[in-house]
Amino acid sequence: MDSPTHATESSPTAAAPPKRSYVPAIGPRLKKLLYVVFVLLALLGANSVYLASITVLGEQYQNPFYLLMVLAHIVLGLLLLAPFLAFGLTHMLSSRKRKNKRAIRVGYTLFAVSVLVLVSGLLLMRIGEFKLNDETARSTVYWLHVAAPFVAGWLYWLHRLAGQKIKWKLGLIYGGIVAVAVGGAVAMHAQDPRAWNSVGPVEGVKYFEPSLARTATGDFIPAHVLDNDEYCLKCHEDAYKGWFHSAHHFSSFNNPAYLTSVRETREVSFKRDGHVKASRWCAGCHDPVPFFSGAFDDPQFDDVNHPTAQAGITCTTCHAMTHVNSQRGNADYTIEEPLHYPFAFSDNAILQWINQQLIKAKPEFHKKTFLKDFHKSSEFCSTCHKVHLPKELNAYKEFLRGQNHYDSWLLSGVSGHGSRSFYYPPTAMQKCSDCHMPLQESNDFGARDFAGDGKRTIHDHMFASGNTGLPALRGYLNEVLEHHEKFLAGTMRVDLFGIKDGGEIDGTLHAPLRPGVPTLKPGERYLLETVLRTVKLGHHFTQGTVDSNEVWLDVTLRAGERVIGRSGGLDENGEVDPWSHFINVFMLDREGNRINRRNPQDIFTPLYNHQMPPGAGQVVHYGFTLPDDIDAPLTVNVKLRYRKFDYEYMKIVTDRAKEGDIPISGHKRGEKYYNDLPALILAEDTITFPVEGIVADVENPLRDIPEWQRWNDYGIGLLLEQAELKQAQDAFREVERLKRFDGPLNLARAYFREGEIDLAAEALKRASAFTDPAPPEWTVAWLSGLVNREQGRLREAENNFRSIVDIQTPERVSRKFDFSRDYEILNLLGQTLIDQAQQIRDDENASGRKALLEEAARQFQRTLAQDPEDVTAHYNLGQIYGWLGDADNEARHKELHLRYKADDTAQGQAVRKAREKYPAADHAAEALVIYPLQRDGAPELPPAAPRLTQTGTARE
Repeated sequence: MDSPTHATESSPTAAAPPKRSYVPAIGPRLKKLLYVVFVLLALLGANSVYLASITVLGEQYQNPFYLLMVLAHIVLGLLLLAPFLAFGLTHMLSSRKRKNKRAIRVGYTLFAVSVLVLVSGLLLMRIGEFKLNDETARSTVYWLHVAAPFVAGWLYWLHRLAGQKIKWKLGLIYGGIVAVAVGGAVAMHAQDPRAWNSVGPVEGVKYFEPSLARTATGDFIPAHVLDNDEYCLKCHEDAYKGWFHSAHHFSSFNNPAYLTSVRETREVSFKRDGHVKASRWCAGCHDPVPFFSGAFDDPQFDDVNHPTAQAGITCTTCHAMTHVNSQRGNADYTIEEPLHYPFAFSDNAILQWINQQLIKAKPEFHKKTFLKDFHKSSEFCSTCHKVHLPKELNAYKEFLRGQNHYDSWLLSGVSGHGSRSFYYPPTAMQKCSDCHMPLQESNDFGARDFAGDGKRTIHDHMFASGNTGLPALRGYLNEVLEHHEKFLAGTMRVDLFGIKDGGEIDGTLHAPLRPGVPTLKPGERYLLETVLRTVKLGHHFTQGTVDSNEVWLDVTLRAGERVIGRSGGLDENGEVDPWSHFINVFMLDREGNRINRRNPQDIFTPLYNHQMPPGAGQVVHYGFTLPDDIDAPLTVNVKLRYRKFDYEYMKIVTDRAKEGDIPISGHKRGEKYYNDLPALILAEDTITFPVEGIVADVENPLRDIPEWQRWNDYGIGLLLEQAELKQAQDAFREVERLKRFDGPLNLARAYFREGEIDLAAEALKRASAFTDPAPPEWTVAWLSGLVNREQGRLREAENNFRSIVDIQTPERVSRKFDFSRDYEILNLLGQTLIDQAQQIRDDENASGRKALLEEAARQFQRTLAQDPEDVTAHYNLGQIYGWLGDADNEARHKELHLRYKADDTAQGQAVRKAREKYPAADHAAEALVIYPLQRDGAPELPPAAPRLTQTGTARE
């Protein structure tokens, strides 16, 4: 049997197994998906390079094309999600058992980092109710979204080392194309047509004068662009709600009081000029939507039913402004038609949603467009809260000063710019919004942690102030009224400070009342000394519509339940007793008639101005006789009341209302008007006096005001009254006795005003010796400069004034004070330099005289930078340029001086006529006024009460 054949060692080698071919980790079908991913990544990469370039260059390069690229970035990212995840997951499943474990681990990490890129992009979108608003969290996510792609690129390179070679040539070609495309796009951004921080072209003057407002192009702005508040509501609900109830919203024909006023202005203008252009003066601030869209000029403009008539000052009106042209007011700003994100005005719900997602994902362009740096400044507010009346309106004179919140604030101690105040806050309130736009908690899209306490807040857009009349007229009362009441709380103070025997100014003063209270005698005359004080105000009280604001002292004398004295009562129509003390301006027209309906075209001159400066006092004297038959202690109650508007104005408003006008809440057309507008109590004080012969327990709580401050406020009020300088000096001596620097410092003011220069100098020395606390060195410098100037020490006076406007001390910096803007001091410095120049004869030192005059001119130019209409600066510059031989500038400033100078002769005629027409106002206009508390015919004074004549003397 044959044995099997076996291979031996010498036999040929057995055939090797066939070599296994390389199997790609990505199959043909998966490769197609990979190509889709690559294409999307290529587009997304180019898009990202472009967006990053604009980010590096700065927000000023952002424009609508940039926003479209942001949209493309989001769309490409969303399109990439599904194919990338599908490819990644499939690739991981098919490759998980391959031998190159390093490539697998790198691939897993690459996939995780790529997912991080996509997820961070989704988080930045703020989709639906999910809004990543925390600044720290959002910043972290943003930088993850920026950095992760670079990590992913590095990981991709590591991952591909195990596979086929990377086609670097193709990548370089792609990079070159992207660089050229992005470079071209960036270059195009330099052609941005927006012209921010510049005055609109003069071509637009013909459309807008006498308002000083301008558009950036000189053309009109479509109404729908400005009247788009519902668009803002989508992201700024709390800001919108505040604005909706604000005086800004109801600034136009939707305000019944303004409607009456502007209708008359338009009618007078049309009758006088044949057109209504003069009323543009109002429209630049009050009616911006019809004004800038061109509808306002139509004499037949439907001021109730026209689509723009009810707009008021819209969100866009303020936020589309691009420049504050000057501090002249009268709407001296430039406004543009703002560039919006794509689809802002689309009616398509989907496109609107896309628009909102774009804004939320990339809000920087929106913020830059609608919130400039000047929006946070008081100069921005000055554009409409500073007013002058031009000749086009009044057909009389080129310039008459109107309301002026801005300069009142600027020159106050509250702003940190006024060096002559009686009181100063610990730190300056550097802008109007510090008071009128306080922070409120909010979930609005734009809310931030402004205070650093973890709470997201916005600035209140109700602009709380004193306009309690508008919400009442419109029917939005309780909540809005409470908002204003809360804001006004503590702004004013009433102090029943003293009482004088005999009912005369020079009677014996018993003060301060409480803890000591004198016993009064039946049948005797007395004078009640009431002190008012502005406490938390940064401008005059009240400013604004001072001729129709109704602020008065409501005084009641009671013996038990019996009323024996009254001032400030209301008659059967809700009208305040005209013999009351009003804190207002009694404004006149040229014929001496009261401006009683906000008729600006007729405003001419005040009969009196009883406004109160910030941080100052006012003394009101009340005369009364204690009845012989009084049977109980005398209780005096004084309330400072505020109502907007007065009866006379509101009666005109209701009488002139037309069919179809917006109804006035609580009133029907044709009915008799009763003024039931809210009358807030801003401050109150009560005191009870024992009466001789009457046994009763009398207790009065102590006043929560330091005694020195009560004397100081009393003295300030008398000083500002000017008719009682001796009494003011007595009050300040009491302050000095109580060891406060305010006593001798204010004594120096009183002495200087009286012409006692040496006594003023001595008082200043005593004030400067105080150290705990020390007097404000800037106020001491001002008064020292006045004294030195009067005494002929001009160089010392110059140094005094320069130490105020040219030096910053550590204390000033820490308290945010900057007196370089106090143009009253700048004017004094300029005048002192002129005085020095005039002491030099031309033949002695002509060059020195010229240098002093040129330096004086620089100081007056500094004044004009703060107030371009300052009459003192223009007068002195006209003089200086005449002395220097500059005829052109001499003529220009002399012309401006005449323009801004008051017409004293004509004003005197109007005042004389008014004194004859208005006996109560004539009485209030006297330098020294005693208001009667027992006047015959006074409202709410019972018939049995004692009666006095209108001047306060006992009636026969």
